This record gives sequence, C-alpha cells and structure tokens, in this order.
Amino acid sequence: MRRRDPGAPRTAGPLAAVVVLVAGLVISAAVSVVLREAQRDRAGNVMDQRHQMALAAVRTEIDRYRGLLDTLAAGFSTRAEPSWEDYDVASAPLADAGLLGAAGVAYVVPVRTGDVAAAQRRWRERGASGLVLRPQGTGDEHYFSIYARQLTEVTGPSMTGVDLVTVAQPAMAMEDARRLHRTTVSDTYVLLRDRTLPAGGQQQSLVLAAPVWTRENESEFRGWVVLGLRSGDFLTGVLATVGQGHLGGSLIVTNSDGSRVTVADRAVPGEKDLTRSSGFEVGDHRWTLVTQADSGRLPGAGSATPRLALVAGAVFSVLLAWLVYALATSRARARDQVEVATAELREAEADSRRQAGLLGAIMTSISDGVSVVDENGRFLVQNPAARRLLGMEVDAHRGPRDWQEQYGVFRPDGKTPMPLEEMPLMMALHGESPDGVEMLVRNPGRPDGVLLSVDGRPLDASAGLRGAVAVFRDITDLRRYEHDLSIFAGVVAHDLKAPLAVIRGHADLVLEDLDMSGIAAGAPEADEIRDGLRRITATVDRMDLLIETLLAYTTSRHAPLRLESVDLTRTAREIAAERAAHPGDRPVPQWSVSPLPPVEADPAMIRHVLDNLIGNAVKYVRPGGTPRVVVSGERTVSGLVRIEVADAGIGIPDAEKPRIFESFHRTEAAAGYAGTGLGLAICRRIVERHGGEIGVEDNPGGGARFHFTLPAAVTELKEEPVVDTDQDDEAVRAALDRALAERAAIMQAGMLPGLGGFEPDTDPRDEAPVGTSLSEQAGLKRPGAAAGS
Repeated sequence: MRRRDPGAPRTAGPLAAVVVLVAGLVISAAVSVVLREAQRDRAGNVMDQRHQMALAAVRTEIDRYRGLLDTLAAGFSTRAEPSWEDYDVASAPLADAGLLGAAGVAYVVPVRTGDVAAAQRRWRERGASGLVLRPQGTGDEHYFSIYARQLTEVTGPSMTGVDLVTVAQPAMAMEDARRLHRTTVSDTYVLLRDRTLPAGGQQQSLVLAAPVWTRENESEFRGWVVLGLRSGDFLTGVLATVGQGHLGGSLIVTNSDGSRVTVADRAVPGEKDLTRSSGFEVGDHRWTLVTQADSGRLPGAGSATPRLALVAGAVFSVLLAWLVYALATSRARARDQVEVATAELREAEADSRRQAGLLGAIMTSISDGVSVVDENGRFLVQNPAARRLLGMEVDAHRGPRDWQEQYGVFRPDGKTPMPLEEMPLMMALHGESPDGVEMLVRNPGRPDGVLLSVDGRPLDASAGLRGAVAVFRDITDLRRYEHDLSIFAGVVAHDLKAPLAVIRGHADLVLEDLDMSGIAAGAPEADEIRDGLRRITATVDRMDLLIETLLAYTTSRHAPLRLESVDLTRTAREIAAERAAHPGDRPVPQWSVSPLPPVEADPAMIRHVLDNLIGNAVKYVRPGGTPRVVVSGERTVSGLVRIEVADAGIGIPDAEKPRIFESFHRTEAAAGYAGTGLGLAICRRIVERHGGEIGVEDNPGGGARFHFTLPAAVTELKEEPVVDTDQDDEAVRAALDRALAERAAIMQAGMLPGLGGFEPDTDPRDEAPVGTSLSEQAGLKRPGAAAGS
C-alpha cells in the first residue's frame, strides 16, 4: 500500500493558484485587446457621424446663403431700379441672419462706357449719395457696385462705385449668373476690401452672385446681388459649432481651371489619427471637406475601459488565485467564503425586490398610461392611468382583433374605426416606433370619448421576451384649446382685413378720381401718383392673401369636417374657368377636366385643394409659356378616388419632392414666383384628414403631376333643387347676422384667449358678407354711383 506524500497538499494549492493567476492574466490581456479594437471602431463611427454632420452643415449653410440671395434678387426684380431705402430695408435682415464668414452684400449693375456719367447721376438721385463710378479696363461694359452693406466687424474701404469687371473671379461668376439665370459661385481669390489688410489677416474668399431679372414675359436683366464669403471664417464657424472643439480640417475648392486650392484650415489639439474626406458640388464647382480629429478626444469614443479591464482582470485573477489557494488549504476558510457569498446573494435578491417595488410605485404614480403586450398582443402590464384613460379593465385573454370592439378605438374624427395595422401597439410589434399617433377611445366607460396621443416602441430585448410597449396621454383639452385658438385666429384675421379693405377702397377711389379729373396720363405728377396707388393696392392684395393663407393653414387641421357627396367635376371646371377668365398678366390658360367620380368629403376644404393645385399649375410656368392644366380621376380597387392635376410648368426637382409638402418650403426654381410656401402644406393636411394621401411626380409631357386620394361617395349625387334666390338671400343674411352677433358676444365676454374685456370697433351687423371685395367690405362707393346700380 502506497503512503501519501504529506507535501502534496501543500504544493497542490500554490500550483493551482499560479495556474489560475496566469490564465486570468492572459484572459484579461485578451479582453483588453478586444475592447481596444472595439474602442477604435467606436471612435471611427463617432468620427463618421461628426464628419457627416460637418458636411451637412457646410452644404446647408451654402444653400441658405443662396436662398437668401435668391430671395433678395426676387424682391429687386419687382422694382425698375431699387432706391437706397429699398436696398437698405431688403438687406437689413442679413446683418442679423448669422451668416458665417459673410463679409458683405452689394447690388451691382452693368453700365456701358458711354452711360457712366448718366448712370452715376441717376443712382445718386435714388439715394446713393456720394457715389463715384470709376471705370476700369478697356471693355465697353462695366460692373459697378451701387449699394453695399458690411456684414462683419472687420473694417475696410468702401466698395461702392468699384468696377468689378477687372477682377476675373467675380466677373466670371456674374457673367455665368446672367447667362444661366441662377445663382453662381466664383473661383477663389482675396476680396478687394481685404487686400489692404496685413498678409496674416487675408483669407481665400469667393463670391455668390444672384442675377436680377424682371418678371415680365420678356425678362430684362437689371444687375446682380453679390455676397462676399471669407472661407476661413466660414469653415471655422461651422466646425466650431458641429465639432465642439474636437474637430479640425480644411476646405478645398476646385476652380474653373481645375486647380485645387485649400481655402481654409482649422487645427485642433491632439494627435490627428482620424481623417475623413467628402466631395460635393456647389454650383459649377467641386468642393472637398476634409475633417481630422484625435480619437482619444472625441466624446464617447475615448475611454479608459481597456486599461480598466486589464487592471480589473489582473486584480480579479489575483483574488481568484488567492481564493483557490485558500480553498485548497483550508476547508474552514472556504466555508466562510461561501457564507459571505451567500449573504451577498441574499442582499442582491432583497435589492432586486426593492427595485421591483420602486418600479411598481412609479407605474402607479405617473399620469401617463402605460401598456405592455407580448408578441401575440396579449396584455402583460397596464398601470392605473391606462385603465382610467381607457375607461375599463383589460381582458388579458383577448387578442388585438378584439381591441376595436372592446375599447372602441376610432380615428381622430370619432367616426372612422382605426384599422388594426395603424394602432401604435401593432406598429411597435412590427418593429416600428410611432410617435404622437392620435386616436379617439369611446366606450361605456368613456361615453363622451377621450382623444389620446400614443407613442409605441418595440420591447427591449433585455426583457427576455418579444413584445411592445405604448405610452398614451389625454390630449382632449389640448385639442379644445387649439380649436379655441383657431377661432381666435379667424377673428384676428377678420379684424386685420378690415383696415386693409378701407385702404384698398380709398386707393381705388383716388385712382378713379384721378382718371376723372382730366389730368393727362403722361403728366409726371399724375403718373407718379398712379404708380404709388397701384403699389399700395398690390401690397394690400398680397397681405390679404397672406392673411387668408395663414388662416387656412391654422384652421385646416382642426376645423370640423362636414362630409357630403361632392361633385368634383363641376367644382374643378368652375375653378379652371374662373382662372381662365381672370388670367391677370399671364397668358390665358388652356384647361381640360375629365369626368371625375364623386367623393365623400367637406366641399369647402376639397375646393381649396383643387383651387390651390390648379392655381399652382397656372402660376408656375416658364416666362413666355402658356399655362396648361389637365384634371383627371378614377376610382381605385380599394374604394378610393384618385385625382390627378397635371401641368406643363417649371416642374419639381427629384431632391425637392419629399419636402414639397412641408410648411414654408419652396424650391429654388419657385424663388421668382410669389407665394407663402403654405399652399401645399394645407393641401396635405386636408387630404390626410379625409383619410387620403397626396404626392407629386414628373409629368411625362413636362411639368409636374400632383395626385391625391379621397373616399368615394357612398351615395349617388342628386340634382340640386331650384331654390328661391330672394328667400335664400334672406336666410343667408339672417344666418350671417346671428353668427356675427355671436362673435361680438364672445369677444365682449372675453371667452377667447387674450381678448378678455376687448370691445369690437364696429357693430357686428355692419360686417361685410363673406365673398365681398375689399372695396365693398370698406363700405366705399364710386363718386356719383346710384344707390341700386
């Protein structure tokens, strides 16, 4: 029988501890390496994000500058020759627009050599006091800066009267702008006003030139609006905003001759071990943005995690080796360690219970409803606020297909049952993350109905099961408040239009008196007065249209829908005929309306949609072109009616189509046409409120083709009965008197927000009926007009 070696237990423990220590250190080193590689990948991702943000910021700023210049040029195109006051008022907002790197903006006009003296005298008369035109070069045409506004604190010589024809870069850009009828960007050079600065203060710069063409069918070129841009200040401002002091780089511009010039550099502290580069087009030039950063300084990218993992792994390995040694050498010590570990587990379990209790208390306390369902749509959790908002307890055994019947879920109109696929919980189960979905719940527990705003999210995978969570809140009072604001907007719009009506009416009467006075049309004083009065009436009409548009935009979302069968064919033909009968200064439009299926909709709102789309088709045509409008429609297999409005106008670029229905958004091509940018946004609101969709695509024959869908009429349209017009007029007048009296009572009682104690200026019975002209609303008559004429 072999005897046990008494030294074996003594050597086995230390040996096992050494093996555990070595293995732990090796594993810790491997984990540290893996974390370091992951950290580098994360730094690369952060750098990619910062680079894309900087690239988007550069492009957005340049597009903003071009848009401001286009707007300024469009404003000048309506005036024969803008005065200094016109230029000062139009360019003043640029000083507060935060234009990074913008040195100044100037109004430049072309002048023949033989017309220099006359042009100098003429522009001095228009407010350019002290202007001296200094021709340069030997050419027959000169580009003189007439007005200029400085946009930076850096001082320099006055740029008015300077002939830019001898400076190749801006001269070439202005020539291209006049030839191409759009804003252009010059090659890089040092601005004339910067050439007096020390060499260290000079920067590579460039100019943006926007041509000013009149709006007649045969446009006349008047000049340019030119903006000087210091590249160094521009890049520094963009990177400082986006990079938060961690991002450096340079901006490289490819000139017309193919040369690449680094126009701006910005350095940041640290080792620049990350570099990204992207090129993009600015006009006819290619720009390249290069960004650099220190991976250790990027927020969220640099951390001490690998080192901490290595240290923690080493410490853990030492502890584990010591534990192995202790277990191998002493059973009692092992029992003590097990007891300590068991106590820690019990404490962790108790802490888990406390956390669960805290979570339950939070769910009970919050006022927003929270519901959680599993992958089959069975409810797992629902807090008291959810049961209160829904008006009833949930049935955990009923699936999603029973939600409509159980809870009474409708679209915000309160009539249309919400389809199952549009419910936020179902969308979240399919992987989507809807926000602010509005739905109305009406059931025995909520007989009056409650309007809810619901956010849905897929359940986090850490929960151990697949499902979805929804958070919903009561917005009934909010919508009522917004409805009150809509009423307030209507009252304010009406009160704003009253003084406009007076102004327009008096202007019309003065014009008529001037025509009847016998003053010769060619008299300078009479022509000047007529021109001023016409500008007044045009301005009043534009402001009246703007008020109407803003009112429609405000009320289109919350105004009640009065659904009935609508004859779209008659409505579209009436609108097209009215547009053709009053073409204004445009050619008479050609139009065609095919028979359209009837729809179930609000007649006034749908008329607004058709009027806007047909009006755009008539307005947005190329100079000298003839407006053409084709309206067609058909019934789809899904029970909807699809209506199309096609034109032969300027069209919409593909890049702008996703944003064309946003509020206040206008394309570059539409910059020369009047408008507020709200028309298509109102159309989208109206169509979506009817449960339809609206979109735009290219017209194969040129121009754009707008389309939208509406629910088909459930009943056939009946022929309208003949109504006694006298009795009908009396009924309308009586209804109007009642409505205006109610409005006056509301204002006097202070029921509208912000109008408490406000007294109306006029008797509500004196209000003008809807549809009267501004002159008629003002209560003005032509001199000598008979009482019943």
